Amino acid sequence: MNILLVCSAGMSTSMLVSKMKESAEKQGLDHEIDAVSASQLNEHLEKTDVILIGPQVRYMQAQITKQAEPHGIKVDLINQMDYGMMKGENVLNQAIKLGEK
Repeated sequence: MNILLVCSAGMSTSMLVSKMKESAEKQGLDHEIDAVSASQLNEHLEKTDVILIGPQVRYMQAQITKQAEPHGIKVDLINQMDYGMMKGENVLNQAIKLGEK
């Protein structure tokens, strides 16, 4: 599964990506996880299965969903508490559940 996190600059989500990768490794999962800024999203749509949106750009959810739908990509907001506390395992589980829908 290819998981993409989207935020305003791609910086704060980079830390969360590291935590998610650690959790995936511990669980023996082979997922590609990356973070990009909203302005870079179009460059990554072809190889993405799930998009999780950072709380700071929640206002872009409709726009991102509109970009993702033609590619069959599922979109959701990252839980604000999990994001703030950098709970990579929880966010990874959220992405996996979204991908299974």
